Amino acid sequence: MKREDLPAPSEGILLTHFLTVGDVARSRDFYSEVLGGEVVLAENPCIIKLANSWIIMNPGGGPTPDKPDVTLVTPHDLNTVSSFMNLRVADIQACYTEWSAKGAEFLTPPIDRIAEVRCYVRDPDGHLIEVGQSTGLLKGIFARTDSNSA
Repeated sequence: MKREDLPAPSEGILLTHFLTVGDVARSRDFYSEVLGGEVVLAENPCIIKLANSWIIMNPGGGPTPDKPDVTLVTPHDLNTVSSFMNLRVADIQACYTEWSAKGAEFLTPPIDRIAEVRCYVRDPDGHLIEVGQSTGLLKGIFARTDSNSA
């Protein structure tokens, strides 16, 4: 394992995304085999290098001394989300086709939203992932401002 493969900056900060997962092996397979990430560390915690970022995964659990009133759980209500991962891709149709063939279950096919074409997929624990390709945005055409723009 090389230092550059780890989310450990020698200076400044680096943003990673932590996911509470029910089954580390199942999630590791999804993020590496379906989305094409590189397994940096298999467990404790699982670290996947995906594009220019890292996803860190561990099972849920109760409070610890550094988070005394916090319990980590996987999503319970898949229709209520407070955050999601956002993957920007060069060719959304190619990703949709490839990832679907590998077992990814998208909520809908890609939809043109004027500034971008996007769709959503869930990981094995139900974490929502937006997959989007900037289109109109590259020409100065921005997202709609109505209630359906998010």
